[in-house]
Amino acid sequence: MDISLEQPARAHLITAEEQELPVPATLRYISADPLAVHIDFPPEAALDGEQVTWTFGRALLEAGLRGPAGTGDVHIWPCGGGRTIMEFHSPYGLALLQFDTPALRRFLLRTFAVVAPGQEDVGAAVEAGLNSLFGSV
Repeated sequence: MDISLEQPARAHLITAEEQELPVPATLRYISADPLAVHIDFPPEAALDGEQVTWTFGRALLEAGLRGPAGTGDVHIWPCGGGRTIMEFHSPYGLALLQFDTPALRRFLLRTFAVVAPGQEDVGAAVEAGLNSLFGSV
């Protein structure tokens, strides 16, 4: 049986003018995709007015809560004792968001309660990924 977790999170978009604009976000975890976490942003938070979902490794979130982590499109690092910064890169630009670290830790611990680190069954996830790439070839 697949288990899905959702947790609202308070985020603040850090603008080029160093303003912090509140942005609603939802943290998601699905046991069928045990290595990934998802962050959903509603349409009003996106430039094109459509919901945006970022998906990245659960291990990246864990590492980013302890120190700077990430290469590529997602970078995460702690900022003081109670805040964590997530930097998202896309073809449209860069978004820098600040989250409350305790909320991210609580979410991560909830995911570990569903699927413990090192206990992920990636066979089904790999099979689904290959099917989506190659279909019935």
